[in-house]
Amino acid sequence: MDTPSGIKDSIPAWIKYSVQTPGDIPYNGIYYDPPEEEKYVFKHPQPKRPKSLRIYETHVGMSSPEPKINTYANFRDEVLPRIKRLGYNAVQIMAIQEHSYYGSFGYHVTNFFAPSSRFGSPEDLKSLIDRAHELGLVVLMDVVHSHASNNTLDGLNGFDGTDTHYFHGGSRGHHWMWDSRVFNYGNKEVIRFLLSNARWWLEEYKFDGFRFDGATSMMYTHHGLQVTFTGSYHEYFGFATDVDAVVYLMLMNDLIHGFYPEAVTIGEDVSGMPTFALPVQVGGVGFDYRLHMAVADKWIELLKGNDEAWEMGNIVHTLTNRRWLEKCVTYAESHDQALVGDKTIAFWLMDKDMYDFMALNGPSTPNIDRGIALHKMIRLITMGLGGEGYLNFMGNEFGHPEWIDFPRGPQVLPSGKFIPGNNNSYDKCRRRFDLGDAEFLRYHGMQQFDQAMQHLEEKYGFMTSDHQYVSRKHEEDKVIVFEKGDLVFVFNFHWSSSYFDYRVGCLKPGKYKVVLDSDAGLFGGFGRIHHTAEHFTSDCQH
Repeated sequence: MDTPSGIKDSIPAWIKYSVQTPGDIPYNGIYYDPPEEEKYVFKHPQPKRPKSLRIYETHVGMSSPEPKINTYANFRDEVLPRIKRLGYNAVQIMAIQEHSYYGSFGYHVTNFFAPSSRFGSPEDLKSLIDRAHELGLVVLMDVVHSHASNNTLDGLNGFDGTDTHYFHGGSRGHHWMWDSRVFNYGNKEVIRFLLSNARWWLEEYKFDGFRFDGATSMMYTHHGLQVTFTGSYHEYFGFATDVDAVVYLMLMNDLIHGFYPEAVTIGEDVSGMPTFALPVQVGGVGFDYRLHMAVADKWIELLKGNDEAWEMGNIVHTLTNRRWLEKCVTYAESHDQALVGDKTIAFWLMDKDMYDFMALNGPSTPNIDRGIALHKMIRLITMGLGGEGYLNFMGNEFGHPEWIDFPRGPQVLPSGKFIPGNNNSYDKCRRRFDLGDAEFLRYHGMQQFDQAMQHLEEKYGFMTSDHQYVSRKHEEDKVIVFEKGDLVFVFNFHWSSSYFDYRVGCLKPGKYKVVLDSDAGLFGGFGRIHHTAEHFTSDCQH
């Protein structure tokens, strides 16, 4: 291209496939149009949208127990059956859009219409999605429309030799924290590009919906950074709101639900923007769900302190503090908490004891016993009280012991700070599913519990029940009791007290029985609850 700043070689913005030649750094665009006999033909219908979403968040590249980049084909054959067996009904796939830097977790997109060639061909991806549909799984794509890679050779940055082709000019067009470019949502061609992109993945690849990354960053010119949202309306409807971006999100949701009424859209919003998850027709932004990020932040805040100081009312308030009639997908932890530099819930709870005391035939420690118990309880109370959908990042269901560290070499930051690499190792860029499957390890009990929890929700549908009542938040007993649907949940967070003859309030009179017990031996517990015992109600004031 002959641009104002000189002759420039670019990959077409709408390229459908791009690859990295061995030894090259930038990617090369491929004219992708295989012969008819090589094109994948979908065989299975897309499943109906489930009433309650139970999402298994995945990354194809790191989904193998071996230290390597996994493939679409291997994910299809090895990981999808595992997700089905664990009881999840939706799989959310990260890092699908082509990104030249693997360590960006797929968030620095270079080619918006191209599926990542690291994992295989576009036909392989179609075959993966078709297999998921055969298993009855809804497939959601983690789509990035909130920003774009800084790359000029293989990305959109400086595409026509100017700073402003797809993006805002000047400092507004540069995301200072993510080191990436910010779209100009007031430009009609930018809107056309992004709307086409959303429709392309639904139509060409048969994805069943999206998790929209970084919606908060889009909706405010301050990107939600270095500000605290208190819930006051001037924070949402003031000069800091990027109205063009909010209108784009409304258009996008309207387009998706207009063409595909069964499609699911989830927006990642930490601000609590009012009407974010209400239909466009009633003045909402149009998402089906808000990804409820405050819950995970609260668990990390609590885990940094002593669990003996946890306030039951505080936990219940965080789990139930969401906008009226706006559905939420909640989670105890996602990929964010698993990254190097952060710690997963299992690691916060058990720390280095995980390396020496996870064998069932060996000794345990109080840290391990308490950690495994709380790991299960945190997940169950989050699912029970936190929203209408639930998400878990692959491996965290069994307390994956290690963080994620993408292969990288040493680098020097613009500030001059030196960051050592990891010798481009894939050792921490994989998921050790073998640990969760090993019956001689304590990880197995945690995995069994997560599986039982998903199947319990499948049977009773408690996440989307209209009946929810919290009857007890007892700070001295450290007990939380609530009803959701036909189930009564009883949590004892006390570190030393077990209770018997404990009075539990309930709506319906009759006989109650245990359907899930986190202390069961099967789940690595101590089996202190009798599963055959029947509990009868008595009519009395208390």
